[in-house]
Amino acid sequence: MPPSSATAPAPRPAVALASLRGDKEFRKVRQHGQVIRHALFTLRVTDYRPRYGESWQPRAIIGIVVSKKTLKLAVKRNRVRRRVREALRTLPTLPPCRATIHPNVAALSVPFGELQAALGKALAGDFKNRKRKPAHTPAPHKTAGPAS
Repeated sequence: MPPSSATAPAPRPAVALASLRGDKEFRKVRQHGQVIRHALFTLRVTDYRPRYGESWQPRAIIGIVVSKKTLKLAVKRNRVRRRVREALRTLPTLPPCRATIHPNVAALSVPFGELQAALGKALAGDFKNRKRKPAHTPAPHKTAGPAS
């Protein structure tokens, strides 16, 4: 007897992820992005803007950065990248944005569902309407009055 469609859950469509490419894109996110910190990762997010010469296709463009300082062994760095990429890919929805994710050591040992929930919650936040810190403006230069 073939399995009925009522017993098998319908497969969820996976969201296509685009990767940040090139130093210039990473630099723009680093300079203009808003930081969301979590025990498992640091997320830096900006609004979606198409690449130069590209048509408007709102989607998530995400770069995953794991430094040697965080994880010494390349095997572990690659494993945490794969875990984060799969967690993002299997999320039901991703907002159109540009982001960099810097996973911590804890992202290797935490259960996959917890990592996925944390990423989903962080990306679902309304990062566009948050108030940004004003840029540091130096105090006006005081000029010395006439010496008496």
